[in-house]
Amino acid sequence: MNELPLHGLTVLEFSQYLSGPSAGLRLADLGARVIKIERPETGDACRRLSIKNLWVDGDSLLFHTINRNKESFTANLKSPEDMAVIRRLIARADVLTHNFRPGVMEAAGLGYPTVQALNPKMIYGAISGYGNTGPWKSLPGQDLLLQSISGLAYTTGNGTDNPMPFGLSIADSLCGAQLVQGILAALVRRGKTGQGALIEISMLESLLDFQFEFLTTYHTSGQLPRRSELSNGNPLLSAPYGIYATTDGHLAIAMVNIPQLARAIGSELLAAYDQEQAFSHRDEIKGVLSRHLAAQSTVYWLERLHAEDMWAMEVLDWKRLTAHEGYKILEMEQPVTTVRGKSLLTTRCPIRIDGQRLFSAKPAPSLGQDNERIVMELLK
Repeated sequence: MNELPLHGLTVLEFSQYLSGPSAGLRLADLGARVIKIERPETGDACRRLSIKNLWVDGDSLLFHTINRNKESFTANLKSPEDMAVIRRLIARADVLTHNFRPGVMEAAGLGYPTVQALNPKMIYGAISGYGNTGPWKSLPGQDLLLQSISGLAYTTGNGTDNPMPFGLSIADSLCGAQLVQGILAALVRRGKTGQGALIEISMLESLLDFQFEFLTTYHTSGQLPRRSELSNGNPLLSAPYGIYATTDGHLAIAMVNIPQLARAIGSELLAAYDQEQAFSHRDEIKGVLSRHLAAQSTVYWLERLHAEDMWAMEVLDWKRLTAHEGYKILEMEQPVTTVRGKSLLTTRCPIRIDGQRLFSAKPAPSLGQDNERIVMELLK
């Protein structure tokens, strides 16, 4: 492959945990040089945030997954000597990102006006939890808390369940991806005009955007979405949308016509309903369908549904998924060898460019491993 699209671009990542570093990971995978600016001795707090209590080379496995393909430069932002080096880095960089609470970077002397004065062409990307103003601005921008306050916890689970969060850090991932979008848009404009930019995004705004269907529906109807009492897949969608148990597993059925579904699975009880009742009688229909599907295996039902070109798939866990040819052909696995020689397997960048998958075996950096080399570059 020719040079990656962002080759030659330098990103200074004053970010920790997930949202900012996930943006840095994507920029790095697209060819940018990403330098993590970390605290001496402790570094990015994500180094101590373990997932499933898994550790590699003294850092959390999570840190390794989200910070591969980067460099590490330690600096004490309260030290005049270290800040002098940081200012020189800023003068030479293209992009700066941070995900601190509002006011933290300003207090450190690295707010946007100061950085812009040092480098007018800088693309400055800032992530917050709830925005820079308002009663929530200083609250912790943590994923579970954002899911809860944004209403997202009322989209998952069934109608009688308590509010239920997603089983992953969706706010962090979405916010990081949207920061990348803003940065790339600003880089395109800078290529035309030479103008830098301040890109601001909050995790709350990312989750509100994620729920645009729900919020639009609420504003239009004045009614809150109601989850199905069973097999809820999406509160806005009619039966049969959801997941159903079979004799040996589970089956996901998406948007399909009720009479056609009744014929495909041979259910006289389901045939009593027409498509106009798919929402008004949603729970009744799902109950009939649930009892019928529980009598046969997943493969048995899939053969009948796929024969009618109906939207249904088996529900897989990760063990069965990764053993499947449909997964293997994607080549989504990215082997990485850490700086201390340990091997781990993670995911690659999902983007393909000119038909080529993007792999990078460069591991996450040890704390401050690139200080000497970066200082030498600055002194050239």
